[in-house]
Order: sequence, then structure tokens, then C-alpha cells
Amino acid sequence: MSLAEDGTWVRKADMPTAREYLSTCVVDGIIYAIGGYTGNHSRVFSAVEAYNPATDSWTKKADMPTARGGLSASVVNGIIYAIGGWDVGERLLTTVEAYDPATDTWTKKADMPYPGSVSSSMVNGIIYAIGGSHTHAYDPATDAWTRKADMPTPRYNLSTSEVNGIIYAIGGSIGFTGFSTVEAYDPATDTWTRKADMPTGRDSFSTSVVNGMIYAIAGFELSRLSALSSVEAYDPAMDTWTRKANAPTSREGVSTCAANGRIYAIGGYSRPPYRELPVVEEYTVLPAPGRSTKPVDAKKVATLWGRIKVAN
Repeated sequence: MSLAEDGTWVRKADMPTAREYLSTCVVDGIIYAIGGYTGNHSRVFSAVEAYNPATDSWTKKADMPTARGGLSASVVNGIIYAIGGWDVGERLLTTVEAYDPATDTWTKKADMPYPGSVSSSMVNGIIYAIGGSHTHAYDPATDAWTRKADMPTPRYNLSTSEVNGIIYAIGGSIGFTGFSTVEAYDPATDTWTRKADMPTGRDSFSTSVVNGMIYAIAGFELSRLSALSSVEAYDPAMDTWTRKANAPTSREGVSTCAANGRIYAIGGYSRPPYRELPVVEEYTVLPAPGRSTKPVDAKKVATLWGRIKVAN
């Protein structure tokens, strides 16, 4: 693992409802913070709050029908699918509910085949829910689930991210054993491949992707029984990890998502002091050599290529 301190962290407006083990996702540049629960497990949330990075402000939205923490949310065609999780008694759920930001309404969908807290990622319009040893694929077009190849290393409280059609399942734990394991799932072939381990074994963390790099942020390190602030970036093209600038706040049960080339770390749980957090921190990623966080302008590329051809 190479050591590189880059990027900057900035504190943003607090989320109105402090909570941990929530899920976040982005639709049209707006971040939606969904569900979660309190550190003493006394309350599970159905709250949905929307954050606008452009104005650094929050707006209350329609509550999710089923209050739950430990859920995972993925977006297909502008619709958010909230999958699995647990209720106030930590009873594992199969519940799937879909949220339409355009109408601020929720719709019940087909239950996940097995109950649990999963991490989900979307490839080509299909959502892959991964946790324990299970991999299940959900097709919103048919509202149906399909069993896929099991993940080689069973684990919970992991995080998944997709890059170029491949899903990377990172970290997690079973019981009091934490994992640094990284395994890549190819939906096209329904196969798993072992990748370079994450430097820091952790669970209850979150990953987000900017410019083809996966950023693993915060979480809980079982070997030390401590909440983390560390950030490590994985390059799928090189199968290597790089240490990045620590987040200002150590926390587990955090959720992150990327919007406009920046990563937002939202909520979570601190220890000590033991409390759920409303904290929002924005990470501005510095592009690696030869990379840019700005989207490519296809017209400019075509024009430049035409000029090169003429010059030659």
C-alpha cells in the first residue's frame, strides 16, 4: 500500500435527525438519507431527509413505510430501492420499498428472498444485494429476485461499490472477526474473484466511487474495538490500495455517497462518547496523475481529434 495524503475535508450542515446505520444515495444531485437507528437500539427511524450540496441545506421528505436500520439503498432510473435491514428488536427484514423523489411517494415491492442487512450495488439496471454468503439480483422492471453465485467469504456489515460493471465487496465481519477481504463479482459471468486486501480490516463503514477509485471511509475496527477515521482508496485497474487523508470524525455505522466529484460522509456513531451523530463532512478528491474528476466533454474530444487529424 502506498501512502499519500491528498484531498480535503470540510464540515457541512448537520443532518436534522442524528442516526447511525442509515443508507444514502443520490438522485439528480440530491442526497437522500434514509432510515437508521440510535446507538442504544431504542429507536429505529423511518425518516427520509434530502441534502442539497449546492445550498448546503436539508429538506424533510415522506417517511419510509417501514422503520429500519442496516438497510441498503440503490437507484435505478431515478427510483430509490430501500432493501432489507432490521427493526427495533433487531429482527432481520426482507422488506423492499421504492421511493420516487419526483412525487415524494413510497411503493411496496417484492420481498428479498432472505432476511438480512445487505450492501447493494446496481449494474445495467439490476440491483445486486450482497450479505452473509448470499448474492441476490433484483430486477425492478419485473419486480423479481434471482439467486446468484454465493460470495466466497461470508460476512456482514461489508460495503459494496461498482466500477466498470464489476461489484467489489469489501471488508465486513462475522461475530468478533473483522475482515479486510476484497472480492469482485462479475454479473456478466456470475463469478467471484479474490482481490488485494484492504489495509485496515473494518466493518460498519462505507464506500463510494469517484473517477473509478473506491474510497473506504471510517467504520469499526474489531481488533481494537475502536471507531475509525481512516480513509483508504482502492484502484481496481491496478488492484492496489492508497492511504488518504483521515476524516475529521471517527465513526461507525456511517453512510457515504458521491455527488459532483465529492464524497459526503453522513451520520454514524461515535465511541467514546457513545452517541449517534448528525455530522456531515465533505471530501474533495484530488485527481490521481493522469486522471480527472471532471466529466469528459465528448464534443471537445471529437473536435480536438479532428484538429490532430488535419494537422497530420
